[in-house]
Amino acid sequence: MTTTHHLPAGKAANGPYTVDISPESAGWGHSSLRVLELPAGGRHSFDTGDSEWIVLPLSGSCTVAVGGETFRLAGRESVFSGVSDFAYVPRDAQVSLASRGGGRFALTGARCAERLPARYGPASAVPVELRGTGTCSRQVNNFAAAAPAGGDDGQGFACDKLIAVEVITPGGNWSSFPPHKHDEHRPGEESQLEEIYYFEIAAHDGTPGLGYQRVSPSGHGRGTDVLAEVRSGDTVLIPDGWHGPSMAVPGHDMYYLNVMAGPGAERDWLIRDHPDHAWIRATWPDQPVDPRLPRYTAPSQ
Repeated sequence: MTTTHHLPAGKAANGPYTVDISPESAGWGHSSLRVLELPAGGRHSFDTGDSEWIVLPLSGSCTVAVGGETFRLAGRESVFSGVSDFAYVPRDAQVSLASRGGGRFALTGARCAERLPARYGPASAVPVELRGTGTCSRQVNNFAAAAPAGGDDGQGFACDKLIAVEVITPGGNWSSFPPHKHDEHRPGEESQLEEIYYFEIAAHDGTPGLGYQRVSPSGHGRGTDVLAEVRSGDTVLIPDGWHGPSMAVPGHDMYYLNVMAGPGAERDWLIRDHPDHAWIRATWPDQPVDPRLPRYTAPSQ
């Protein structure tokens, strides 16, 4: 198995970013992720270039200034403590971030053609989904799930190409299961999407956490094959292949941020389950959702 698609914490650092994954560095065409750490009173500016971006607080709060508008993001203490608000910034713009108290901020990006307006995404509008049951139970914060470009709907947040969600898996559970793929363009059945997984693993009594991520070849693309032990700050690049499970070891909740984009004309998330494991979905109605979920819900208005 290759390890070029698993980037341990620090390996993808560049300049002010603890993670800096671009289409050029990943060797693909669309998806990007940056993680920015700001000290108290810190500031940072960047050009969006040919990509649209969402600024998502992982911890702490900030302001985002773009095109004469300023969005104040209340943020959160950590990815395990609550849903966060966020800001969408369009391509071909200059963006400035400032944080009075400091924090860590994910910049999820995708190359795009359409220039949509800058917007604020309130935490109260983020759909929180419980997916799977039993030991496959996980929580999905669909802050930028697929929605038609040009307008928001009740199921997600509108972008031109970018799709991004957060997943929380309680310790001992498996998520991204059954394994699935989206590496072929099959209208109405499967989307072609590049994907980035960014991990944070909860500590237990001061002991750092860990988990595991599997990607297996699908017969398409590059034959991506990964079995990685993942820790906080790690990323896994998935240009193709069956991905899953994402395994949270007992006692350590797993968080991952998924960033996706692709060449399709439609912004869709259509997946195909691995035929050897798709049967597991049929067992879910007979099992309860893990009682530890939801870890939290979106705040009220």
